[in-house]
Amino acid sequence: MIKITFPDGSVREYEQGVTGLQIAESISPALARNVLACSVNGETVELNRPINEDAKIELYKWEDEEGKHAFWHTSAHLLAEALQELYPGIQFGFGPAIENGFFYDVMPKEGDVIKEGDFEKIEKKMKELASKDEPVVRKEISKADALKEFKADGQDYKCEHIEQDLADGEITTYTQGKFTDLCKGPHIVSTGAIKAIKITSVAGAFWRGDAKREQMTRIYGISFPKKKMLDEYLVMLEEAKKRDHRKIGKEMELFMFSERVGKGMPIWLPAGTELRLRLQDMLRRIQKRYGYQEVITPHIGSKNLYVTSGHYAHYGKDSFQPIHTPEDDEEYMLKPMNCPHHCEVFAWKPRSYRDLPLRIAEFGTVYRYEKSGELHGLTRVRSFTQDDAHIFCRPDQVKNEFLRVMDIINTVFSIFNFTDFEAQISLRDPNDHEKYIGSDEVWAESEQAIIDACKEKGLNAKIEYGEAAFYGPKLDFMVKDAIGRRWQLGTIQVDYNLPERFKLEYTDDDNTKKTPVMIHRAPFGSLERFTAVLIEHTSGHFPLWLTPDQVAILPISEKFNDYAAQLSKYFDSVGVRTIVDDRNEKIGRKIRDNEMKRIPYMLVVGEKEQADGTVAVRKQGQGDQGTMTKEDFAKKINDEVAEQLKATEM
Repeated sequence: MIKITFPDGSVREYEQGVTGLQIAESISPALARNVLACSVNGETVELNRPINEDAKIELYKWEDEEGKHAFWHTSAHLLAEALQELYPGIQFGFGPAIENGFFYDVMPKEGDVIKEGDFEKIEKKMKELASKDEPVVRKEISKADALKEFKADGQDYKCEHIEQDLADGEITTYTQGKFTDLCKGPHIVSTGAIKAIKITSVAGAFWRGDAKREQMTRIYGISFPKKKMLDEYLVMLEEAKKRDHRKIGKEMELFMFSERVGKGMPIWLPAGTELRLRLQDMLRRIQKRYGYQEVITPHIGSKNLYVTSGHYAHYGKDSFQPIHTPEDDEEYMLKPMNCPHHCEVFAWKPRSYRDLPLRIAEFGTVYRYEKSGELHGLTRVRSFTQDDAHIFCRPDQVKNEFLRVMDIINTVFSIFNFTDFEAQISLRDPNDHEKYIGSDEVWAESEQAIIDACKEKGLNAKIEYGEAAFYGPKLDFMVKDAIGRRWQLGTIQVDYNLPERFKLEYTDDDNTKKTPVMIHRAPFGSLERFTAVLIEHTSGHFPLWLTPDQVAILPISEKFNDYAAQLSKYFDSVGVRTIVDDRNEKIGRKIRDNEMKRIPYMLVVGEKEQADGTVAVRKQGQGDQGTMTKEDFAKKINDEVAEQLKATEM
């Protein structure tokens, strides 16, 4: 008999060789019907994998990320199986599960082209195969046999992968029906659970992501265990298209891109710049209350700075290449991170324990080379500005600093109505301490500090073992937007690596030299990505305090342009941001155009308003609000802004 420990700490005994599915069946038939995969001693595996020793187990359903991942991984293989039947001679690259669904990179034989018009027949074939409820069979295979098998099938990309990436004794294949793939798993036990399928898009993708290699066809899809789930997803997808930050950003004239400037290099237009500066000012006000000191560091740094920090070794080959100056052996790099510069700020003069915690903040622009095919609006760019801060503290101060940063992140989320969010604590792999730097004692203290901080704040954070960075544990915040999509925004990370690499030290109260702990934090993450998420969350309807233009004044005809200009001058003098739409257009067209720009209020002015010194008020999405004096309207706007900004003083 072996002992199986469940997440709640309870223990049951089972025969050796029991499977996750049998364990689920022993608990309840309903659970067995819904479970998709399981974790055995921290490793996610198939439900039919035998368990031969005492183990900790967790059962995953659709609601769990691990369950979805196994489901979509099998769906990727189902896609490949369908393509194998539909396009004889097709070659396969990689086909993983992704955050929302799956994809497979393929190379159809010469003359075959897979296009959007083929999606329906691919879906039909996948459903036909899934209905056969084919078992997914795992097999361990030698490197020689794997090469022989995939060479016989003419799978050149798979053979290259075996030869270059896989070690003998660690290779497994998964087979369903007539399709076999190289794979580590995990998968669901059979294809019958896949009830609803949608092929969503097709794109080009270079083999191994290398622009010098051949371009393959990447087919994206998503699947669900129930048709109703797919229907709901498709409705969400349509809503997401309407909220696309690239579309809304263009309509509101917030940002642009220029091929001449360079791919992935956003240019903030006047309205977008105003919005961005207000975001920065808001966070500055909050940070000031928490004792942060702001710095400005250069956009470039000596290559030696990034060699010291380790970023050159990590990013060097895939980053912008060093800049050579006329001086011999002098090289600079575009800044990929702000943290090395902040380490130098700490090191520029002697520090005492009395100086700690030292909190250094910067809205620092960094540059990272992203492949052209991976660039996407503001969410994936080559130039972006982080709301970066680095806290240098003693080990015993880590918990308190985490609590303070969590307060800042909660304030930011509250301001923007991100009420639905999850937190994840990433800790060391308890069975492998070798790949982490720093002493066990300091790691244990820091990990416990993060766990305690979350408990103190009543934050039900999910703990993931083995997900910590090699330099320290971290806490990440995943936010759900207005239509249910998950985004990672705030992050807090502990770092023992950089203080050691830069030989940072402070004099402790016993007069000995100590190395500080470094904490990275960024509530927004980057201003570009946060703005994109905010646009899509609000559909461009920003809070009144943040929106670039609060009021559009719309004269009915040219005769009232002077009155509109007088109103604008008055409103500007009392802190209300206005624009005047004095185009020679009908008033209906002006209203529609300014609705499209998401301007919260419109003031229609004509003969009666000019004679009475009033304005006819319209509110975005709500229509006519009646007539007001300019003074009463200005007070209404400023009162509304003041009420919204109360959240920034929390």
